[in-house]
Amino acid sequence: MNSFTTRNKLKYLFSLPVIVAALGYFVDIYDLTLFGIVRVESLEDLGLDINYVGSLILNWQMLGLMLGGILWGIFGDKKGRLSVLFGSILVYSIANIACGFLPQMQFMDTTALYCILRFIAGVGLAGELGAGITLVSESLPKELRAIGTSLVAGFGLLGAVVAKLTVGFSGDWTVAYFIGGGLGLALLILRVGVVESGIYKDLETNSGVKKGNFISFFTNYKRFVKYIKCIAIGLPTWFCIGIFAFFGDQFATPLGIDGNIDPGTCIMWAYIGISAGDFASGFISHLLHSRKKAIFRMLMFTLIGVVLLVSGAAKTVNMYYFFMVWLGLGTGYWAMFVTVGAEQFGTNIRSTAATTIPNMVRGSLPLMVILFNYLKDDFFVAPNSGVIISAIIVGSIAFVLAIYSTLTIEETHNKDLDFIEE
Repeated sequence: MNSFTTRNKLKYLFSLPVIVAALGYFVDIYDLTLFGIVRVESLEDLGLDINYVGSLILNWQMLGLMLGGILWGIFGDKKGRLSVLFGSILVYSIANIACGFLPQMQFMDTTALYCILRFIAGVGLAGELGAGITLVSESLPKELRAIGTSLVAGFGLLGAVVAKLTVGFSGDWTVAYFIGGGLGLALLILRVGVVESGIYKDLETNSGVKKGNFISFFTNYKRFVKYIKCIAIGLPTWFCIGIFAFFGDQFATPLGIDGNIDPGTCIMWAYIGISAGDFASGFISHLLHSRKKAIFRMLMFTLIGVVLLVSGAAKTVNMYYFFMVWLGLGTGYWAMFVTVGAEQFGTNIRSTAATTIPNMVRGSLPLMVILFNYLKDDFFVAPNSGVIISAIIVGSIAFVLAIYSTLTIEETHNKDLDFIEE
């Protein structure tokens, strides 16, 4: 194992690839969470239903993320990690700027247009995290990978906080979309100085190796199981964000809270917790010498928070926001989970894995929302019981799959990444 001086550690951890990946993920999260933050305000302004249409648009954005994850992942393995970092940010920046012009767009149905623009934004947003984590993982020494990727995610997740503050200070949801798109375009200039990872450059000229073969995850049983487990580990993250934060306004009455819960504020506080959790997760993994132990402990911490929340521990609006921080802190293993996905697979399909895995988790949110809404509206007849019981059922599925997968997947701490998949 290599020994690094403090100066060498800082040189690696604050190198240009890490800084640019962190800034890129910051803009990515800003734009990813922006619809959830402005959902109520924008839909009311456009004269659309905030619950049904809001769920519909969110689902289309998440489906875009899932499809984009496959496209950008393959592209990252075939054409390089940097090509994704440039291409993806251009797509979602333009889509977000277009969202700011929605009130002036009268050439088609507003609901359909909002869905299309958020779908395109989702496709673009899908490429940022996987490519950034892959580039950083391959650029840093194996002893510093966990800390490096946690720095990327920890800083990047603060984008949700800035998005909420931007909406508050500007007083206009369209301005927030313009700012998000503008930040993305500005970041393109900074990325000019970033170089491709050495591990990928060594593979790039090898024409005998198949690169970016998404189908290969399904043609080998062992690889398929490993891929599914990587996805399952991340399910509780978007369960907590997608149900308790994005639809936080639906939980006030069932929990007996006197007051209105603002989904945008829920998202802000949740992402403050996630950011802190992501900063911590890399150091926890480093200290425990284990990715699995770090993720498992954070899963248990999250589960305790969910149990307390649905049991009625949140008596006020501010207590509900407190639990958003709790759940965010626990699900702050997001960077570690993506890093595990990158470390499980060879260089020739690593970008495909690291990009598709988190976006498959994001793409699972529509399924969670559909099940949540079905159980809530059609299954339970007792007044106000449906929201809580539906959340318990959906959450139970997510946590059982995540815990099992975490305990049974291969440990990747200090794993050498210079290998390929046959």
